[in-house]
Amino acid sequence: MTHISYRAAGLASALAIAVSGAGMARAAESGASDLAAAEAGVAPQDDMIPGGEIGNTIIVTGTILASQQASVEAKRKADNLSDIAAADAVGRFPDQNAAAALARLPAVAVQRDQGQERYIQVRGAPNRWTSVSIDGIPMVGVDEGGDTRAYRFDAIPAVMLSEMVVNKSLTSDMQADAIVATIDLRTYSPMEQRGLHVSGDLGYGFMGLGGGEQRQGSLRLSWSNDNFGFVLGGSHYRRKQLTDNREVGAYDANGPTEFDIRQYELERWNNGLFGAVEYSPEAGQRIYAKAIFSEFNDDEQRNQYELRLDKAAGGTRGFSSGDLTGVPMRGSFNYGEYRNRNYIGTIGGEYDDLDGFTAAVKLNYTRTENSSYLPLVQSSTSGADNLSFSYDASNPNFPIVSLTSGAFNQASLSVAGTYMIGARQETVSDSYTAKVDFSKEMGDLTLSGGGLYADRDIAGNNFSFSNLTFLGALGSVVGQPFDVNSYVTDKAWDTDFPLGLQFNYVDNVAMRRDIDSLLARLETAGLYDPAADIPASDRYAQREKTLAGYVSAKLETGALTAIAGLRVENYVLDNSGSVLSDGAYTPLTFHKSRTDFFPSLNLKYEASNDVVLRLAGQRGVSRPAYGAIRVGASINDTASPGEITGGNPLLKPEYTWGLDASVEYYLPGNGLLSVAGFSRWVDNVLYSSQQPVGSDFYSFGGVDRSGYLLSGTFNGKHGKLYGVEFNAQKQFDFLPAPLDGFGFQGNLTLLDGDFDTPTQEGIPFQGMSKTIANASLFYEKYGFSGRVSYQWRSHWLDTLGGLGSGEYRQGYENLDVSLRYAVNENFTLFADLANLTNETYIAYANTPATPTEVERIGSRYLFGVRFGF
Repeated sequence: MTHISYRAAGLASALAIAVSGAGMARAAESGASDLAAAEAGVAPQDDMIPGGEIGNTIIVTGTILASQQASVEAKRKADNLSDIAAADAVGRFPDQNAAAALARLPAVAVQRDQGQERYIQVRGAPNRWTSVSIDGIPMVGVDEGGDTRAYRFDAIPAVMLSEMVVNKSLTSDMQADAIVATIDLRTYSPMEQRGLHVSGDLGYGFMGLGGGEQRQGSLRLSWSNDNFGFVLGGSHYRRKQLTDNREVGAYDANGPTEFDIRQYELERWNNGLFGAVEYSPEAGQRIYAKAIFSEFNDDEQRNQYELRLDKAAGGTRGFSSGDLTGVPMRGSFNYGEYRNRNYIGTIGGEYDDLDGFTAAVKLNYTRTENSSYLPLVQSSTSGADNLSFSYDASNPNFPIVSLTSGAFNQASLSVAGTYMIGARQETVSDSYTAKVDFSKEMGDLTLSGGGLYADRDIAGNNFSFSNLTFLGALGSVVGQPFDVNSYVTDKAWDTDFPLGLQFNYVDNVAMRRDIDSLLARLETAGLYDPAADIPASDRYAQREKTLAGYVSAKLETGALTAIAGLRVENYVLDNSGSVLSDGAYTPLTFHKSRTDFFPSLNLKYEASNDVVLRLAGQRGVSRPAYGAIRVGASINDTASPGEITGGNPLLKPEYTWGLDASVEYYLPGNGLLSVAGFSRWVDNVLYSSQQPVGSDFYSFGGVDRSGYLLSGTFNGKHGKLYGVEFNAQKQFDFLPAPLDGFGFQGNLTLLDGDFDTPTQEGIPFQGMSKTIANASLFYEKYGFSGRVSYQWRSHWLDTLGGLGSGEYRQGYENLDVSLRYAVNENFTLFADLANLTNETYIAYANTPATPTEVERIGSRYLFGVRFGF
């Protein structure tokens, strides 16, 4: 049995234990304490059932059990196959953003950037196959120059949300742009609670690696009566961390080609502001306005040294050891800025009369900005300053370097050869959306319909690295000489990784300040043009318009609920950019329009009071990223065959037919056991490659370029993705006190799938782990609650190169602990301890014996107080 199989079997055993315990279950004690309700900012009321509902609104109280009950009840009532996280449950985990919270749900994996959760992958699929909406309004991502439409969750603080719903089967009122799931992030409504309520938290802590600070705070103020309500809130989270990183440039027949020794000093912070006003003149009528601002910021200092083994003057190089002379060392440094901001405004109204007619309208404006500026300074040693050393790579994750002659001089980089790469990207999306829904109940039958119009402008550039400015040579010309070595400090790296060589930190902040000053003087002297940092061939401008309409019929007869619907979408894209050929730019445009039909069927059968069966089928779509389809390229007409680097505006969307089925057993008293299976058949699967253009789009100026080799994104042929999900939630209320405070929540997902291209079959999907597991053991009683949470995912293909080969990510686990103690009805102390296993994140080329990246960020510790009045 493989390592993966052992882990899968272990979690399956844990689920089996929960199942057997459920068989002994007796009815749970109803409700939750007023004390716990106060912690969640929910004042006890006569008309409120903790963990229950008022009308159609799920009421979430402060306890783990009540939150779990609310999520389970919402799942049971849903017409489609979905998983739901109540927002109060988020407060029970050490999760600062929506991605971390969603990762606790079945079949949900998270992609991290330097340890911090960023993207969501549902059912192991590429992140582009999961779409996102906020309060039912579709959102798109424009990350990294539009290279992905995947939505960034690290810019959405969890505190502003009331519920997160992962819709794994679609109904026709949802956006069709979803192959495996669409996630709806639902914001807080002030009329969920009557009266004045104040809630929030303050926390402070530290990072295990380097001891950098962690801090967070949030505040939410709401008030409402029977007719009017408002809410105002904000949140802040900041962390200062070190990231240890080792990379290998590549491997050839003789072993590693370089050792890349890095450490990043990061300061990351998230801010969120939100507000809403609602007016209900009478029951069944509501108008509202909501506004959200959220941002993710990352100031990153890079300290990087590359030992360029394949450029050694002499010696031997092997996979496990080597002895080399005259090895150049290249240093790379920057103080860079990453920014992501979202501005979201929505106004809407709802109408519900006594005759079963409902109508709702929403008008939304969303602006998303994503930008990066990384002025990367590089310089290398030469001649006598090159290094001679031996290395021991018997542990390939941590090669040890030992000098064989001379002393190590970190400040030995060439001043004259120092240059800067002005790496930049900025992409902005402005979106206007109108959505209308209506329905009419007619006995057992409910007819629904509606429409959506979205008009979105996207302007930006892919990441540009082309402009080289030789700081060392040009600095003296303007009377501001630049010596990269002068910024080396006397402070040694604080690192968990073995180095072999002793490195001190570089003052990147001072270097950036002086570079900005130097660039300004060079620009004045006509020696630097910042506009050249972004060539016109890297820019693009797109406008996409989606007009959608849907109809559906819902039949409720006895134990059966059936919903059949059809969604029709007309998609129009106008795409423009510039192409560089023979030193001149040629503007090009591309227009396309397509109308698609997306049927869906959801069947729900309540076999008994405790058992719900579901079956669903639908068609969905995933459209290519803006950067992938950009009109913009650089053409080399002198190569044979000619070469093009840029976008592929002829890309087709990926289309899917999907099937879902589940069995859900709702345990007496509380809890859930469920098994769900799914399959997706996907056409036109996207992948990166170099192959002939195959069209005349780039054939202008009398040159036929249809046979040129384009490096970009292409459509493959067919793909299939399938899997099974196991889910268990149960408080052990059948045990005698005080053991009845224990409970379990866990899920296990087993996945498989691949796709074909015109030249190769059976290529694995990028980002797909075949096993994803979550398990939490909690205890809650006597004002105390604690939870130990474990997450694990198996290895996955991260980047695809050379068809079938590429870079993989090794599986990893996370162990977190959350502790809460209610001092009184208004204050609760908390401690969140995250990544206690101090995970090492590893990427490798083809096999773990050839690692390409090894990274660690350390554990995190946060302590504080939550309050509610």
